[in-house]
Amino acid sequence: MRNIFLFISFVVICINLFSFFYFPDLLWSLVIFGPLILLGLYDITQKSHSILRNFPVLGHMRFLLEEIRPEIYQYFVESDTSGRPFSREQRSVVYARSKNTRDTVPFGTVENVYETGYEWVNHSLSPKRMLHEDVRVMIGGPDCKKPYSASLLNISAMSFGALSKNAVIALNQGAKIGKFAHNTGEGGISPYHLKGGDLIWQVGTGYFGCRDKEGNFNPESFSLNAEREEVKMIEIKLSQGAKPGHGGILPAAKLTAEIAEIRDVPMGHDVDSPPAHTAFNNPVELVEFISKLREFSGGKPIGFKLCVGKRREFISICKAMHEIGITPDFVTVDGGEGGTGAAPMEFSNHIGTPLVEGLIFVHNILVGFDLRKNIKIISSGMMTSGFGLVKRLALGADLCNSARGMMMALGCIQARKCNSNVCPVGVTTQDPSLMKGLVPEDKNKRVNNYHRNTVDSACQIMGAMGLQKPEELKPWHLMRRIEAYEIRNFSEIYEYIETGSLLGKSKPKSYARACEAASSDSFFAKN
Repeated sequence: MRNIFLFISFVVICINLFSFFYFPDLLWSLVIFGPLILLGLYDITQKSHSILRNFPVLGHMRFLLEEIRPEIYQYFVESDTSGRPFSREQRSVVYARSKNTRDTVPFGTVENVYETGYEWVNHSLSPKRMLHEDVRVMIGGPDCKKPYSASLLNISAMSFGALSKNAVIALNQGAKIGKFAHNTGEGGISPYHLKGGDLIWQVGTGYFGCRDKEGNFNPESFSLNAEREEVKMIEIKLSQGAKPGHGGILPAAKLTAEIAEIRDVPMGHDVDSPPAHTAFNNPVELVEFISKLREFSGGKPIGFKLCVGKRREFISICKAMHEIGITPDFVTVDGGEGGTGAAPMEFSNHIGTPLVEGLIFVHNILVGFDLRKNIKIISSGMMTSGFGLVKRLALGADLCNSARGMMMALGCIQARKCNSNVCPVGVTTQDPSLMKGLVPEDKNKRVNNYHRNTVDSACQIMGAMGLQKPEELKPWHLMRRIEAYEIRNFSEIYEYIETGSLLGKSKPKSYARACEAASSDSFFAKN
């Protein structure tokens, strides 16, 4: 192709030289062919892209098609149920509910109800009526002085920096309208979080908003932020589902002077949070840190977020809680399938326990150590619908957080460009020209609509099941097709253990080895 390009270019140049002397009116063709010839000559001489050296000009089509491949696949190839990570059907219900438009479907389900893995709940011939205003959850254990009444559905952790200021404003204003909570993400509390919505302040390994000049935890600055009226709960981030064991990532392209000032970090570099905390080194110190934060905040609910990894490590934390008598007010469980603006591919795909198994495990361990009565569980990850909310409550959660569902309520089209600063709808970018496309005064209503309609949907499902309150949901309410002719409920698929069963000498066999290896004074296994 290189030789063909050079030959065609030579011919075009000769023709135009001939036209210069005999047919001057044809010289306008240089407006088209001139730039193409210059582009082709540059392609041949550059050394970075082999495909451009071998296929000058035409090679650019490959990069163009690669750039728009997700959109082509999304619009023209995928079916209603095949899209990833969220199908067209899942996205469409979020869009419809956020806009308060028709969210019903005609002509029956497009799901294959006889396919292995299909899930459902059974209805009752004595249905009840449940209202979303009546299904709030009180978070606060025996040591909490300022318990918080939370909605069944809240906004999951997303930082200013990962999100644009317009997106953060819209989310917070939506939370204010709907009376639900907005998790700040580990990037700290920005001015755009302070628009009247209830906040869950997340404290990550970078301690943004409560750090000293060396990047360590600073009690004084923590207290100043924790005592804000908007802050209703504080969440210590141990790990997150998209990149467990890896610190948060804010690409330098998305780091503005304003974000750098809020986080107290230098400009011009990726903001990579440390993978581990420096404020504590073992389970006992973590539990004592929880107690300190509760004191520094004036008694507000304190909890931690994790994606389940090594089982003995969470058991070690529960041993420490039991031994010294201090418990968090909540535990947020993220799944290995969780989303983020930027994560290494290997971490996103292959590290961390998926949500269902992680949620059931955390619930079981808290029950086994007789701690569950004082600790609420928040489920975070891949939740967009009323059925998704009901499923997680049945498996052991008390309430749920949603990140990507809320992003879609803002207008996210799953372009999957969150880490590039070129989000086409202004949600995950710091580019002012792209941010203008997101108008908070419109999107805050959509966030509220999506929240209200999704909780209403969950309440309608629970009412159809004959239940009067979410606490009545149990694992056996949720059904799954195991094989073509075999159906089981989740209490038959997964083990649920008895209260206090991990405190005695005779422990459930499936947990005995991890319990034996766990120690309250170390995250490492016993020798």
